[in-house]
Amino acid sequence: MTEKKNNARRAHDPFFRWLFADVKRLRLLLGFAGKVDREVGEFLSSVNLGTLERIPDSYSEVDETGDADLAFRVNVLSGAPVLVGIMVEHKSGRDPDTINQIARYVRSVMKIHQENRVFDGLPTMAIIFYNGRENWNPLKNLEDGYPEFFHGRVLPFACSFVNMADIPDSDCLACEDITTGMGITAMKYAFDKDNLRSKLLQFKESFQKLPTDVGLTLLSKINVYLREYVDEDYLKELEMAFKSVGQKYGFVSAGDVFRKRLADAHAETQEAKDKLAQNKADTEAVLREIGLSEDKIVEVQTRLEALQQSRLAK
Repeated sequence: MTEKKNNARRAHDPFFRWLFADVKRLRLLLGFAGKVDREVGEFLSSVNLGTLERIPDSYSEVDETGDADLAFRVNVLSGAPVLVGIMVEHKSGRDPDTINQIARYVRSVMKIHQENRVFDGLPTMAIIFYNGRENWNPLKNLEDGYPEFFHGRVLPFACSFVNMADIPDSDCLACEDITTGMGITAMKYAFDKDNLRSKLLQFKESFQKLPTDVGLTLLSKINVYLREYVDEDYLKELEMAFKSVGQKYGFVSAGDVFRKRLADAHAETQEAKDKLAQNKADTEAVLREIGLSEDKIVEVQTRLEALQQSRLAK
Protein backbone atom coordinates (compact mmCIF):
# COMPACT_ATOMS: atom_id res chain seq x y z
CA MET A 1 0.00 0.00 0.00
CA THR A 2 1.47 3.35 -1.02
CA GLU A 3 1.98 6.26 1.36
CA LYS A 4 -0.73 8.20 -0.46
CA LYS A 5 -3.25 5.40 0.04
CA ASN A 6 -2.28 5.11 3.69
CA ASN A 7 -2.95 8.82 4.18
CA ALA A 8 -6.33 8.52 2.46
CA ARG A 9 -7.27 5.61 4.67
CA ARG A 10 -6.33 7.54 7.78
CA ALA A 11 -8.60 10.38 6.67
CA HIS A 12 -11.88 8.54 6.25
CA ASP A 13 -11.66 5.20 8.06
CA PRO A 14 -11.12 6.61 11.57
CA PHE A 15 -14.07 9.01 11.13
CA PHE A 16 -16.53 6.25 10.28
CA ARG A 17 -15.03 4.07 12.99
CA TRP A 18 -15.26 6.84 15.60
CA LEU A 19 -18.91 7.41 14.74
CA PHE A 20 -20.18 3.87 14.56
CA ALA A 21 -18.08 1.97 17.06
CA ASP A 22 -20.75 3.44 19.32
CA VAL A 23 -23.64 0.94 19.49
CA LYS A 24 -26.37 3.59 19.78
CA ARG A 25 -25.16 5.41 16.67
CA LEU A 26 -24.80 2.17 14.74
CA ARG A 27 -28.42 1.26 15.51
CA LEU A 28 -29.47 4.56 13.96
CA LEU A 29 -27.30 4.02 10.88
CA LEU A 30 -28.62 0.48 10.40
CA GLY A 31 -32.17 1.77 10.72
CA PHE A 32 -31.54 4.32 7.96
CA ALA A 33 -29.87 1.66 5.79
CA GLY A 34 -32.81 -0.70 6.23
CA LYS A 35 -35.09 1.90 4.67
CA VAL A 36 -33.05 2.20 1.47
CA ASP A 37 -31.75 -1.37 1.06
CA ARG A 38 -34.19 -4.27 0.89
CA GLU A 39 -31.76 -6.96 2.06
CA VAL A 40 -30.61 -4.90 5.03
CA GLY A 41 -34.25 -4.23 5.90
CA GLU A 42 -35.07 -7.94 5.79
CA PHE A 43 -32.06 -8.74 7.95
CA LEU A 44 -33.02 -6.14 10.55
CA SER A 45 -36.53 -7.55 10.72
CA SER A 46 -35.08 -10.85 11.94
CA VAL A 47 -32.83 -9.55 14.73
CA ASN A 48 -33.26 -7.67 17.99
CA LEU A 49 -31.13 -4.53 17.67
CA GLY A 50 -31.69 -3.86 21.34
CA THR A 51 -29.25 -6.70 22.03
CA LEU A 52 -26.53 -5.34 19.73
CA GLU A 53 -23.09 -5.46 21.29
CA ARG A 54 -19.61 -4.70 20.07
CA ILE A 55 -17.07 -7.49 19.63
CA PRO A 56 -13.81 -6.22 21.12
CA ASP A 57 -11.08 -5.45 18.59
CA SER A 58 -9.46 -8.72 17.66
CA TYR A 59 -8.20 -8.31 14.13
CA SER A 60 -6.44 -5.61 12.11
CA GLU A 61 -4.73 -5.53 8.75
CA VAL A 62 -3.40 -2.03 9.25
CA ASP A 63 -1.41 -2.04 12.46
CA GLU A 64 0.36 1.20 11.60
CA THR A 65 -2.91 3.15 11.72
CA GLY A 66 -4.61 1.28 14.54
CA ASP A 67 -7.73 0.70 12.44
CA ALA A 68 -9.50 -2.61 12.83
CA ASP A 69 -12.84 -4.21 12.16
CA LEU A 70 -16.22 -3.00 13.35
CA ALA A 71 -17.82 -6.24 14.40
CA PHE A 72 -20.98 -6.79 16.44
CA ARG A 73 -23.13 -9.62 17.75
CA VAL A 74 -26.90 -9.53 18.00
CA ASN A 75 -29.66 -11.90 19.14
CA VAL A 76 -32.21 -13.19 16.69
CA LEU A 77 -35.72 -11.82 17.06
CA SER A 78 -37.32 -15.24 17.56
CA GLY A 79 -35.65 -15.59 20.94
CA ALA A 80 -33.78 -18.73 19.93
CA PRO A 81 -30.49 -19.17 21.84
CA VAL A 82 -28.33 -18.25 18.83
CA LEU A 83 -26.45 -15.16 17.72
CA VAL A 84 -25.61 -13.64 14.35
CA GLY A 85 -22.83 -11.26 13.48
CA ILE A 86 -22.81 -7.85 11.85
CA MET A 87 -19.65 -6.65 10.13
CA VAL A 88 -19.62 -2.96 9.19
CA GLU A 89 -17.12 -1.39 6.81
CA HIS A 90 -16.78 1.98 5.07
CA LYS A 91 -15.33 2.78 1.67
CA SER A 92 -14.95 6.19 0.09
CA GLY A 93 -14.28 4.69 -3.33
CA ARG A 94 -14.24 1.49 -5.34
CA ASP A 95 -11.86 -1.01 -3.75
CA PRO A 96 -11.33 -4.22 -5.75
CA ASP A 97 -10.17 -6.06 -2.61
CA THR A 98 -13.23 -5.20 -0.51
CA ILE A 99 -14.88 -8.63 -0.61
CA ASN A 100 -11.63 -10.45 0.18
CA GLN A 101 -11.02 -8.01 3.02
CA ILE A 102 -14.45 -8.62 4.53
CA ALA A 103 -13.97 -12.38 4.14
CA ARG A 104 -10.72 -12.20 6.11
CA TYR A 105 -12.48 -10.14 8.80
CA VAL A 106 -15.31 -12.65 9.07
CA ARG A 107 -12.96 -15.62 9.32
CA SER A 108 -10.81 -13.94 11.95
CA VAL A 109 -13.43 -12.20 14.08
CA MET A 110 -16.75 -14.00 13.85
CA LYS A 111 -16.10 -16.97 16.11
CA ILE A 112 -18.00 -18.34 19.07
CA HIS A 113 -16.33 -20.78 21.41
CA GLN A 114 -19.11 -22.83 22.94
CA GLU A 115 -19.14 -26.50 23.79
CA ASN A 116 -21.25 -28.92 21.75
CA ARG A 117 -21.41 -26.60 18.73
CA VAL A 118 -21.07 -28.21 15.32
CA PHE A 119 -19.75 -24.94 13.86
CA ASP A 120 -17.72 -22.37 15.81
CA GLY A 121 -18.28 -19.54 13.33
CA LEU A 122 -20.96 -16.88 13.49
CA PRO A 123 -23.39 -16.46 10.56
CA THR A 124 -22.69 -12.89 9.49
CA MET A 125 -24.29 -10.00 7.68
CA ALA A 126 -21.59 -7.74 6.21
CA ILE A 127 -22.72 -4.21 5.32
CA ILE A 128 -20.36 -2.03 3.33
CA PHE A 129 -21.26 1.63 3.44
CA TYR A 130 -19.72 3.77 0.74
CA ASN A 131 -19.96 7.30 -0.52
CA GLY A 132 -19.44 8.07 -4.16
CA ARG A 133 -20.83 9.63 -7.28
CA GLU A 134 -22.20 6.34 -8.61
CA ASN A 135 -23.74 3.17 -7.19
CA TRP A 136 -21.33 0.31 -6.70
CA ASN A 137 -22.06 -3.36 -6.08
CA PRO A 138 -19.25 -5.81 -6.96
CA LEU A 139 -21.43 -8.74 -5.83
CA LYS A 140 -23.23 -8.66 -9.17
CA ASN A 141 -19.98 -9.20 -11.04
CA LEU A 142 -18.91 -11.85 -8.53
CA GLU A 143 -21.91 -14.05 -9.37
CA ASP A 144 -21.43 -13.82 -13.13
CA GLY A 145 -20.72 -17.27 -14.57
CA TYR A 146 -22.14 -19.20 -11.64
CA PRO A 147 -25.34 -21.23 -12.07
CA GLU A 148 -28.42 -19.50 -10.69
CA PHE A 149 -28.45 -22.04 -7.87
CA PHE A 150 -25.38 -20.33 -6.41
CA HIS A 151 -26.62 -16.77 -6.78
CA GLY A 152 -26.71 -15.34 -3.29
CA ARG A 153 -24.58 -18.23 -2.01
CA VAL A 154 -21.18 -17.48 -3.52
CA LEU A 155 -19.95 -15.89 -0.32
CA PRO A 156 -19.85 -17.64 3.07
CA PHE A 157 -21.69 -14.65 4.55
CA ALA A 158 -24.53 -12.31 3.58
CA CYS A 159 -23.38 -9.01 2.12
CA SER A 160 -24.94 -5.71 1.07
CA PHE A 161 -23.53 -2.46 -0.29
CA VAL A 162 -25.27 0.73 0.84
CA ASN A 163 -24.61 4.09 -0.79
CA MET A 164 -24.77 6.71 1.95
CA ALA A 165 -26.06 9.18 -0.62
CA ASP A 166 -29.33 7.20 -0.65
CA ILE A 167 -30.05 8.02 3.00
CA PRO A 168 -32.57 10.92 2.89
CA ASP A 169 -31.56 14.33 4.23
CA SER A 170 -34.80 14.34 6.19
CA ASP A 171 -33.69 11.27 8.16
CA CYS A 172 -30.35 12.88 8.96
CA LEU A 173 -31.94 16.16 10.10
CA ALA A 174 -34.55 14.36 12.21
CA CYS A 175 -31.99 12.00 13.74
CA GLU A 176 -32.22 11.90 17.52
CA ASP A 177 -28.41 12.02 17.71
CA ILE A 178 -27.00 15.20 16.14
CA THR A 179 -23.53 13.67 15.83
CA THR A 180 -24.89 10.79 13.76
CA GLY A 181 -27.00 13.06 11.56
CA MET A 182 -24.16 15.48 10.85
CA GLY A 183 -21.64 12.68 10.39
CA ILE A 184 -23.74 10.90 7.76
CA THR A 185 -24.41 14.21 6.01
CA ALA A 186 -20.69 14.98 5.82
CA MET A 187 -20.10 11.60 4.19
CA LYS A 188 -23.11 11.95 1.87
CA TYR A 189 -21.98 15.26 0.42
CA ALA A 190 -18.21 14.87 0.57
CA PHE A 191 -18.16 14.76 -3.25
CA ASP A 192 -20.72 17.56 -3.63
CA LYS A 193 -18.91 20.71 -2.60
CA ASP A 194 -21.71 22.99 -3.81
CA ASN A 195 -24.24 21.44 -1.41
CA LEU A 196 -21.99 20.30 1.43
CA ARG A 197 -21.85 23.56 3.37
CA SER A 198 -25.58 24.37 3.11
CA LYS A 199 -26.56 20.83 4.12
CA LEU A 200 -24.32 20.84 7.19
CA LEU A 201 -25.44 24.31 8.23
CA GLN A 202 -29.00 23.04 8.52
CA PHE A 203 -27.80 21.43 11.76
CA LYS A 204 -26.60 24.74 13.24
CA GLU A 205 -29.49 25.20 15.66
CA SER A 206 -29.20 21.65 16.99
CA PHE A 207 -25.42 21.93 17.07
CA GLN A 208 -25.64 24.92 19.42
CA LYS A 209 -27.37 22.72 22.00
CA LEU A 210 -24.52 20.21 22.20
CA PRO A 211 -22.20 20.22 25.21
CA THR A 212 -19.03 22.19 24.49
CA ASP A 213 -16.69 19.20 24.37
CA VAL A 214 -19.05 17.22 22.12
CA GLY A 215 -19.39 20.12 19.67
CA LEU A 216 -15.64 20.67 19.53
CA THR A 217 -14.93 16.99 18.92
CA LEU A 218 -17.57 16.68 16.22
CA LEU A 219 -16.28 19.71 14.31
CA SER A 220 -12.68 18.54 14.48
CA LYS A 221 -13.57 15.01 13.31
CA ILE A 222 -15.62 16.29 10.37
CA ASN A 223 -12.82 18.71 9.49
CA VAL A 224 -10.23 15.92 9.36
CA TYR A 225 -12.53 13.65 7.35
CA LEU A 226 -13.32 16.29 4.73
CA ARG A 227 -9.67 17.14 4.12
CA GLU A 228 -9.64 14.22 1.72
CA TYR A 229 -12.27 15.88 -0.47
CA VAL A 230 -12.19 19.70 -0.20
CA ASP A 231 -9.50 22.36 -0.05
CA GLU A 232 -8.22 24.18 3.03
CA ASP A 233 -9.99 27.48 2.30
CA TYR A 234 -13.33 25.71 2.02
CA LEU A 235 -12.76 23.98 5.35
CA LYS A 236 -11.95 27.30 7.01
CA GLU A 237 -15.19 28.81 5.72
CA LEU A 238 -17.19 25.82 6.90
CA GLU A 239 -15.48 25.84 10.27
CA MET A 240 -16.09 29.56 10.84
CA ALA A 241 -19.75 29.15 9.90
CA PHE A 242 -20.16 26.87 12.89
CA LYS A 243 -17.68 28.57 15.20
CA SER A 244 -19.48 31.90 14.97
CA VAL A 245 -22.70 30.42 16.31
CA GLY A 246 -21.57 31.35 19.79
CA GLN A 247 -18.62 31.84 22.06
CA LYS A 248 -19.79 28.95 24.27
CA TYR A 249 -17.44 26.80 22.18
CA GLY A 250 -14.44 28.99 22.99
CA PHE A 251 -14.10 30.31 19.44
CA VAL A 252 -13.72 34.04 18.79
CA SER A 253 -13.76 35.02 15.12
CA ALA A 254 -12.81 38.44 13.73
CA GLY A 255 -16.53 39.15 13.37
CA ASP A 256 -17.12 38.22 16.98
CA VAL A 257 -14.37 40.63 18.10
CA PHE A 258 -15.75 43.44 15.94
CA ARG A 259 -19.29 42.95 17.22
CA LYS A 260 -18.02 42.86 20.81
CA ARG A 261 -16.15 46.12 20.34
CA LEU A 262 -19.22 47.79 18.84
CA ALA A 263 -21.35 46.59 21.74
CA ASP A 264 -18.81 47.78 24.29
CA ALA A 265 -18.45 51.15 22.58
CA HIS A 266 -22.22 51.58 22.48
CA ALA A 267 -22.46 50.73 26.17
CA GLU A 268 -19.69 53.18 27.05
CA THR A 269 -21.30 55.95 24.96
CA GLN A 270 -24.68 55.39 26.57
CA GLU A 271 -23.12 55.38 30.03
CA ALA A 272 -21.35 58.68 29.30
CA LYS A 273 -24.57 60.22 28.01
CA ASP A 274 -26.44 59.13 31.11
CA LYS A 275 -23.74 60.60 33.32
CA LEU A 276 -23.78 63.92 31.46
CA ALA A 277 -27.57 64.12 31.71
CA GLN A 278 -27.41 63.45 35.44
CA ASN A 279 -24.68 66.07 35.94
CA LYS A 280 -26.71 68.60 33.97
CA ALA A 281 -29.80 67.96 36.09
CA ASP A 282 -27.77 68.23 39.31
CA THR A 283 -26.17 71.51 38.15
CA GLU A 284 -29.55 73.01 37.30
CA ALA A 285 -30.93 72.05 40.72
CA VAL A 286 -28.00 73.73 42.53
CA LEU A 287 -28.22 76.91 40.43
CA ARG A 288 -31.93 77.23 41.16
CA GLU A 289 -31.28 76.82 44.89
CA ILE A 290 -28.88 79.76 44.93
CA GLY A 291 -31.47 81.95 43.15
CA LEU A 292 -30.18 82.26 39.58
CA SER A 293 -32.71 83.09 36.87
CA GLU A 294 -33.59 80.65 34.10
CA ASP A 295 -31.63 82.75 31.57
CA LYS A 296 -28.53 82.60 33.77
CA ILE A 297 -28.94 78.83 34.26
CA VAL A 298 -29.07 78.34 30.46
CA GLU A 299 -25.97 80.55 30.09
CA VAL A 300 -24.00 78.53 32.68
CA GLN A 301 -25.02 75.19 31.17
CA THR A 302 -24.02 76.41 27.69
CA ARG A 303 -20.60 77.45 28.95
CA LEU A 304 -20.14 74.10 30.78
CA GLU A 305 -21.06 72.10 27.65
CA ALA A 306 -18.63 74.14 25.54
CA LEU A 307 -15.89 73.45 28.10
CA GLN A 308 -16.60 69.72 28.04
CA GLN A 309 -16.56 69.62 24.21
CA SER A 310 -13.20 71.41 24.11
CA ARG A 311 -11.71 68.85 26.52
CA LEU A 312 -13.01 65.93 24.44
CA ALA A 313 -11.48 67.46 21.30
CA LYS A 314 -7.97 67.50 22.81
